[in-house]
Amino acid sequence: MQPYQSPAAWRGDELARRADWHHTLSPSECAEIDQALQTINGRSMALEDITQTEFPLPNLAHKLQSIQGSLEHGSGSFLLRGWPTGRYSLEDNQRVFWGLSRYLGTPISQSARGETLFHVQDAGYATNDAKARGPNTRKALHFHCDRCDVIGFLCIRAAKVGGDSYLASSITVHNEILKRRPDLLEQLYRPWYYKTHNVDLANNDPWCRQPIFAIQEGHFVGYILRVLIDRAYELPELPEMTPLQREALDFLDSVCAEQDLNFKFRQEPGDMLFVNNFVNFHSRSEFEDHDDPESKRLLLRIWLSVPNSRPLPASFAGSFGHSGAGELRGGIHPVRAS
Repeated sequence: MQPYQSPAAWRGDELARRADWHHTLSPSECAEIDQALQTINGRSMALEDITQTEFPLPNLAHKLQSIQGSLEHGSGSFLLRGWPTGRYSLEDNQRVFWGLSRYLGTPISQSARGETLFHVQDAGYATNDAKARGPNTRKALHFHCDRCDVIGFLCIRAAKVGGDSYLASSITVHNEILKRRPDLLEQLYRPWYYKTHNVDLANNDPWCRQPIFAIQEGHFVGYILRVLIDRAYELPELPEMTPLQREALDFLDSVCAEQDLNFKFRQEPGDMLFVNNFVNFHSRSEFEDHDDPESKRLLLRIWLSVPNSRPLPASFAGSFGHSGAGELRGGIHPVRAS
């Protein structure tokens, strides 16, 4: 319950001016990536078998190591621009995104089917369809976090209108709530019920409990997925959400949405975005898509467990599997075939 000082405590457009936030690939760096891709394609390797060793980047590797460090010790997010997605097939773009991501961490499952590379696109699900997830709709998303250390996106195609990305430093949001409503921040430090996601079919626990803000061994931890909190407090076996708790969640949402606190930008084709989930909240605006199926908005999403991750409160093991610094953690366990 004190202001937390960190390089990841930025405000609004300040992020865009930071050297540890972005890099545009040079022609020589793109050529090096292309050479690594051709090496992989020549060996007909499965995506999941590609590691740093199989995707050699002798010059760019140093930059990727710097990005890995910045995600944990710098701004907490990074935009890598300039990859010419239009020159390559979807399969090749997937291999490039995977190969670069392997320099940052280990991909983990994002679904009950064990998908490690997820397609973020409107799937046309009905509003009440249990299979629908936010990434597979056109609707705006609350500021939230995903179940991994670092989330990554590669934009293949942008929406016709909208679909803008938003980032907010969860540290700055924490400090603002402390300044304005310390009584509500105290609520956010307490454990909250989270309902098990409806796609987390291998998890037999109906819910878990974890705080939204915490300081663990001197490290800041901010994490929220409100949709699962709201669902948990609707369960008959759990207590109802108190008015003060609801006010705390609503106030958190409103602070994240303040234009001078968050950073709004549009991912264009070839942009790769990486975000540390424990120092940033992210969201997306609603979008209007193209009529042509081959032109519809498409992002590739990867969840990474990174070797230089921070420690988490022990209660996070309920959803992350492990909570220790640098441990392989997070994701959705796939359902094993019987």
